[in-house]
Amino acid sequence: MNSFFQRIISAIVKYRLKKNNKRASKKQLSNEVEILKVDINHIIKDAVFILIGIVSAGFGLKGFLIPNSFIDGGAMGVSLLTAEITDVSLSILIVIINLPFLILGFSQIGKQFALKSILAIIGLALVVHFMPYPVVTTDKLLIAAFGGFFLGAGIGMAIRGGAVIDGTEVLAIYLSKKTGLTIGDIILIFNIIIFSVAGYILSIEIALYAILTYLAASKTIDFVIEGIEEYTGITIISDESEEIRLMITEKLGRGVTIYSGKGGFGKRGDNLKNIDIIYIVITRLEIARLRTEIDKIDSDAFIIMNSIKDTKGGMIKKRPLQK
Repeated sequence: MNSFFQRIISAIVKYRLKKNNKRASKKQLSNEVEILKVDINHIIKDAVFILIGIVSAGFGLKGFLIPNSFIDGGAMGVSLLTAEITDVSLSILIVIINLPFLILGFSQIGKQFALKSILAIIGLALVVHFMPYPVVTTDKLLIAAFGGFFLGAGIGMAIRGGAVIDGTEVLAIYLSKKTGLTIGDIILIFNIIIFSVAGYILSIEIALYAILTYLAASKTIDFVIEGIEEYTGITIISDESEEIRLMITEKLGRGVTIYSGKGGFGKRGDNLKNIDIIYIVITRLEIARLRTEIDKIDSDAFIIMNSIKDTKGGMIKKRPLQK
C-alpha cells in the first residue's frame, strides 16, 4: 500500500515538473517527493482535526445549547442569539455572521486559512442542519458546562487544523493592530456586549449561564490547542557545567543544548568569566530527579524553570528517563 501511494506521489511530482517545463535530477525529484508527502500528511491531519471539531461543536450545539435556548460568546453567541429572537435558521446564520470574519481572515492571515475556515463553517452548518443529535440533559448547570466543553473542544480542534468555526479571534487580531488593545481585551469587550444584549432581550439568568458556557468553552479551547502534555524548560548555570552535562546525557538519557555565556557580576574593566549554560526540556514528573542529581554535583547551581506547553522533535518524546 505504501509503495502504491509512493508511485502516485512520484507521478504527481513528475507531472508538475513537466507542466512547468522543469528537468530535475534524481536528488531533486526525491526532495520534491518528500515535500509533497509532507504536504499531503499535513492536509490529511488538518482535515481530521477539522472534521472532529465540526462533529464536537455540532454535539455541543444540538445536544445541549440549542434545545434549551442557551447561548455562548463570540460569533457563535451572536448566531445563537439571533436565531433565538428571529425565525432564521441557525445553519444559515453561522455562515452569514462568520462570513465577514473570513473575508477579514483572508487579508490578515492568508488564503489557505480562509479556504479551510469556509469549508469548516459550511461543514458545521450542514451538521447542525442535517445530523441528528440526542438531547442529553435539561439541567441548566450541566448544559452550560458540557455544552461549552463540547463546543470549545470543536473550536479548538478546528484551530489545530488551521481553521476557525468562530471568527471572533480574527476580528480581535485585526482590531488589535488598529488600536492599543490586546486580543484578549477585544474578545472580552465583544463578549460583554453579547451577554448584556442577551440579558436585556432574553433574561439575566440566561446571560449568566451564557457566561458559564463561554468560560467552559474558552478553557477547553486553551486545553485542546496547548496540548495535554506540559513540559518544563530548565536553564542551569554552574561552574560544574560539564559534569552536569554528562550526568544529564549519560545518567538520565536526555539531550541538552549548551549556550556560551559570561558571568555578569563585576566592575567596569573586569574580565568576565566564561560560562557554559545548559538548557534542557523535561516533563514535570522528572524535575525532582534532575534537581537531586544537580545537587549531588553542585548544590549552588543557579536553576531557572519555564513552563512549556508542548514540544516537537528532539529526544524527550522518544526516550524514557533512564533509571
